[in-house]
Amino acid sequence: MKEYMENGASLGWLINRKLLQIEIYRPNQEVEILQSPQTLSGEDVLPGFVLDLSEIW
Repeated sequence: MKEYMENGASLGWLINRKLLQIEIYRPNQEVEILQSPQTLSGEDVLPGFVLDLSEIW
């Protein structure tokens, strides 16, 4: 994910199914870790987009 951020990505999600965790990457910010969220928002990068994680967990 570091390489994606260094190359201009505005938002990155790393989904870990085994630990039921999501790591959220944003430029110039610390990584945010969520424990088994049901949805993820596209924030201002993808307005209105919501990823439903209920089938993944």
